[in-house]
Amino acid sequence: MIKSELVQQLAAENPHLFMKDVEKLVSAIFDHISTALEQGDRVELRGFGTFSVKYREARTGRNPRTGESVEVEEKWVPFFKAGKEMRERLNKKTDLVAPMMAQQDVARHAESR
Repeated sequence: MIKSELVQQLAAENPHLFMKDVEKLVSAIFDHISTALEQGDRVELRGFGTFSVKYREARTGRNPRTGESVEVEEKWVPFFKAGKEMRERLNKKTDLVAPMMAQQDVARHAESR
C-alpha cells in the first residue's frame, strides 16, 4: 500500500471527512514523526510499534554489481520495531494470508532480477 491508497481507504471508511482533509492529516502525521526522528526522539505508537534512529559507523562495503570495495560513510538510519500487538497480529496463522504473502515474495524476487 502506498500513501495515496492509505488516504483513499481512510476517506472511504470515513465518508464524513473530505479526501483533502484526510490527505492533510496523513501528511501531518508523517511530518511530525519525521521531525521527531530528526531531533533524535523516538516515536512510540502503542500496539503498533516504535520509530527511532540508529547510528551506523563508517564501513567498507561492496558494490554488488562489480564486487569493488566501496567506502560507506557514517550515517543515521531510521529504525522501526513492531509492537507486541502488531507482531501477534502478523503471526496469526491463516490459510489465506500465508499463500498470498508467498506469492508476493515470489513476484518481488522475480522483479529484482
